[in-house]
Amino acid sequence: MNTTAVHPLSIEDAEALVTAARRAADTAGVRVGVTVLDAGGHLLAFRRDDQAVLVSGETSTRKAYTALQLNSATADLVDAVQPGGAFHTLATALDRPLLFIAGGLPVHRDGRLIGAIGIGGGTPDQDHDIAVRAVRSLG
Repeated sequence: MNTTAVHPLSIEDAEALVTAARRAADTAGVRVGVTVLDAGGHLLAFRRDDQAVLVSGETSTRKAYTALQLNSATADLVDAVQPGGAFHTLATALDRPLLFIAGGLPVHRDGRLIGAIGIGGGTPDQDHDIAVRAVRSLG
């Protein structure tokens, strides 16, 4: 049993994730919404670029929540919700809305889940790549 304390995702971490995501989005030439949740699913940071599609705020939040709850990149779950997939009915089985589109990533520290980030506004591949770059920047 690992009893070593792991520092939770801080507001400074969340702001660093948002900044890194916005830089990555600028590099990709897309305008996005970015949501960062702590391990309890509570909002730590949110930013939607002025020119991002309005729905990007909702999709980024739902992607972050999905990644957190399933401790998995949403890109890795897309096939699981297709007819015949392991999670086919999961998207409609819960009160909280999940979103199985690439762009959500769990955030780990020392092997422990400490939160999640969601990106919305680009293509699924762009959103996933932006999230990956943001999480990598956290170190």
